[in-house]
Amino acid sequence: MASKRLIPLAAMEKILKQAGAERVSDKSKAALKEVLEDIAEEIANNAVKFAQHAGRKTVKAGDIKLAAK
Repeated sequence: MASKRLIPLAAMEKILKQAGAERVSDKSKAALKEVLEDIAEEIANNAVKFAQHAGRKTVKAGDIKLAAK
């Protein structure tokens, strides 16, 4: 995956620290970022399909929630 800057690394550090990590390596931040972006992309693709199936161009919160299940 190219270094597309969708989610900032600082946000990854914040999530890991909120989970209880005292220290966070740069590689762990990058790994979490990659995993979360992959999951987000899959959810987004499914949400778009749900909206299209419903005859809408607009993706709604319900589409996202349904796609995340």
